[in-house]
Amino acid sequence: MNCIWNFFDNINELVYVSDMDNHEIIYMNKKCMEVCGVSDFGELKGRKCYEVIQGNSSPCAACTNDKLTEGEFMEYKFFNTFLNKHLLVMNTMRTESDRRCRFELAVDISRHEASAQSLDRYEELEKRVNDGIKHAACETDPDKSLNIILEFLGKTLKGERAYIFEKNTHGDDNTYEWTAVGVTPEKDNLQNLPPEVCENWYRYFSENKNVMFDDIEKMRRDDPLQYENLKGQNIRSIVVVPLYDDNRVIGFYGIDNPPGQALEQTLNMLQIVGYFISSMIKRRDMINRLREISLCDWLTKLGNRHAMNEYISGIDENKSLGIVYCDITRLKRINDTMGHKKGDELICRAADSLKSAFGGHGLFRIGGDELLAICVDIDEYSLHGRTKLLREKAAENSVNLAIGAVWKRNYENDVQKLMSEAEKLMYSEKSEYYRRVGIDRRK
Repeated sequence: MNCIWNFFDNINELVYVSDMDNHEIIYMNKKCMEVCGVSDFGELKGRKCYEVIQGNSSPCAACTNDKLTEGEFMEYKFFNTFLNKHLLVMNTMRTESDRRCRFELAVDISRHEASAQSLDRYEELEKRVNDGIKHAACETDPDKSLNIILEFLGKTLKGERAYIFEKNTHGDDNTYEWTAVGVTPEKDNLQNLPPEVCENWYRYFSENKNVMFDDIEKMRRDDPLQYENLKGQNIRSIVVVPLYDDNRVIGFYGIDNPPGQALEQTLNMLQIVGYFISSMIKRRDMINRLREISLCDWLTKLGNRHAMNEYISGIDENKSLGIVYCDITRLKRINDTMGHKKGDELICRAADSLKSAFGGHGLFRIGGDELLAICVDIDEYSLHGRTKLLREKAAENSVNLAIGAVWKRNYENDVQKLMSEAEKLMYSEKSEYYRRVGIDRRK
C-alpha cells in the first residue's frame, strides 16, 4: 500500500485504516498487528475491521463511521473487551483514490486507567477501614476493639490472616489474630518467639522501613529463621508494619497472603491504621493497670477482697476446693509498740510465707491481719502438706500465723460456708495461742 500511511509503521500507538463502505482493512501498523495477534499484513487481506479489532462477526452497533468528516478528528475513550485494553481513540475520514477511508489512531492508556481504578479502590478501602475504626472505637473493651479492626483489615484487604505481635522481655507474642474461613489459626503456636526470629524485622523498623514481600522466597537467603517460621504457616506473601509507643517500637502487625497486585495499598492501609492500633494497646494496658490496682493489695501485692470475689465467681463447682484462712497474731501489739512500719514488714513477711507455700493458687489479703488461700482442684493430702509448709515458712520469716484449713471434694457453690468453717478453725487456734502465751488480745 502506498504511501501516506507508512509514516505510522514504527510508532508505538495503534493505527489502522479501513474502507468505510465495506469495512475491509486497508492498513495496519506493526504495533496494532502485534496487539491484534497478526504476524504479517498478508493475513489481513479481505478481513474486516470489526472482526480483527473488535472480535465481532458483523459491523459494530456503535460504529462511528457515520459521524466522521474529512479534516476533523473525533476523540473518545473506551475499553476494548476483545483486546482487553483501555484506549484513547482519535479517528477521522480521508478520501484516497475515491475510497472513503477510516483512519484510527489509539493510545493504550490501560496503565493510566488501572492507576485511576487503583486510586478509586484505595479511596474505597480507606472508607471501609475508617468505618471499621469507628465501629471498633465504639467498643469499651480494647481487646474487642483490636479484634474488630483486625477483622475489618483482613476482610477489606483480602488477606488470609491479620495479627498483632507484641514484644515481651524475652521475644515476641502473637497477642491478637483474625483468620479467614478455612485458614488455620497460628496464635497459640506463636507465643514467646525467640528474639532472633524477628531480629531483622526490628532492624528494618529502626531504619524506618517496613516489611513487604510478594514472595517470601526472596527472604530465604538473607533471613532464613524468619523464612522457616513463615513457610511453616503456609505464608506466601506478607506485609508488616511496626507499632510505636512514643517513638519506641513495641511490636508489629500485618497481613498474610494479601493479593500480590495490592501490596502497596495494603502497606498504606496498615500504616494509616497503625496509630489507632497502638492507641488501643496503650488504652488496654492502662485499663489493665487500673484494674490491677483496683484488685491488688498495695502492700503485699496479694489480691484484695474485690479480687477474691471475682476469683470465687469463676470457680468450677465440680472441682475440689481447699480454703486456708490465716491471721497474723500480735500485729496490733507490734503496731502499737514498734510502729506501723514494723507492722507492715511483718505483714509482708507473712504474705511471702503464703506465696511460698501456696503459689499458683488464689491468694488474698482480706483484712488488716487476715490472709486467705483458695485452692481449686487440690486433693486433701496436698492441702494439708502445703499448710504444714506454710507454718515452716512463717517460722523461718519470724511470723506467727493462726491457721484454719478445710477441704471439700465438691464444694457445690458454697465457698462462703467453707470460708466460715476455716475462719472458725483459725479463731480457735488464735485463741489457743493467746491463752498459751498468756497475752491479753485486747492489748
